[in-house]
Formats: sequence, structure tokens, C-alpha cells
Amino acid sequence: MSTDSRATPPPEFADLLRNAPLRVCISVPADLMEDWFAPDTGMNPLSLQAIEAARAFAKTYECEFKYEADRLEGLFWKWVPAI
Repeated sequence: MSTDSRATPPPEFADLLRNAPLRVCISVPADLMEDWFAPDTGMNPLSLQAIEAARAFAKTYECEFKYEADRLEGLFWKWVPAI
């Protein structure tokens, strides 16, 4: 995660990830990704710093993360090994 003290998602987002049902995806727009994970690094394109910080944050809550550059959004979800 970022060492910038401003780079903190709201506690409600952490609650969403903590309580997300399996196979449900949570989408976060790039402007919020930049604000939450790497302030002042830019969002077009989203910085690698923000993407890596988001990925680390997702793992904290046993979630997966992928950035969709063409849609300008980050996707967080709980992975299911096999259905």
C-alpha cells in the first residue's frame, strides 16, 4: 500500500470487501482509485503505484483485483477456486 497518509480508502469500502459474497464484483472508478490509493499520481492512465496499492489492499481482505484500463475502473472480488 502507499506510504502517503492520504491514500486510504474509506472504512465502508473495507467493510464491503470484508463482507462481499463470493463471485460478486465491486467496481471502483479510476478517479476514486487514484484518490484512495495514490493521491496526485494521475488517473489517465492510472499509475502503477495506485494499481499495486489496490492489489495489496484487496489481498488484505482475501479479494482479487484487476484494473480495466479500457473501462477506467478497478474490480475487486472474492475468488472461488472451483464451482
